[in-house]
Amino acid sequence: MTTFVLVHGAWHGPWAWDRVARLLHMAGARTLTPDLDAAGEGGLHVHAQVVASSLGATHGPGGVVLVGHSYAGLVVREAADMRPDTVDHIVLIDGWAGADGESLFDLAPAPFVNAVRTAATERGGGRFVPAPSPAAFGVTGRADTAWLARRLRAQTLASFTEPTRLSGAVDRIPGTAFHCRPRTYPFDAFGAAVGYRTQPLDAAHDVPLTDPEALAGLLLHTASGRPVQEGET
Repeated sequence: MTTFVLVHGAWHGPWAWDRVARLLHMAGARTLTPDLDAAGEGGLHVHAQVVASSLGATHGPGGVVLVGHSYAGLVVREAADMRPDTVDHIVLIDGWAGADGESLFDLAPAPFVNAVRTAATERGGGRFVPAPSPAAFGVTGRADTAWLARRLRAQTLASFTEPTRLSGAVDRIPGTAFHCRPRTYPFDAFGAAVGYRTQPLDAAHDVPLTDPEALAGLLLHTASGRPVQEGET
């Protein structure tokens, strides 16, 4: 029985995985969805500690697949670097990923960095970044837009500014990077740069919400060790 540790992205919470987790449970898998917001005002390093602690609860039959969506790509790689003996495979879903010492702001284009800093300064007291609209995540359907808008929450600026701390242990864990199309940021390049197999996925950035069936299928294929062919779920 594979355990999927599903880590949500910025401005989201564990609820972001509800639809995917339900499908994984139906397939006989176990899921854990750590809440990064439980860390209060923490940034990347505290978030990685939250996930690393959750990995201690994954003992049991089957392997452990650690999944990070978007910002959580940085989180799960740092967490896995702390506990490499507990993770069998890392999966990034449109995930940010970089080398030791790189922050999300180091990886992001200048317009993104400037917009986030301005939002934090003008509307977040300099410490928090207010959530953007659901459309910024590729969510456009009326029902999903309303559902997401009620749940999005501010994100700490430190999430974006703290540099990743990696010893190199994470590089011994195999990984897969799924990148959504149409492309928003170069998530395929981020995955390839850290040595992961990259695979396109025709879905919006917030794919756990908009296309849970396709994503759950890809995760189950990845956990099985069978290569996923493009277009297969």
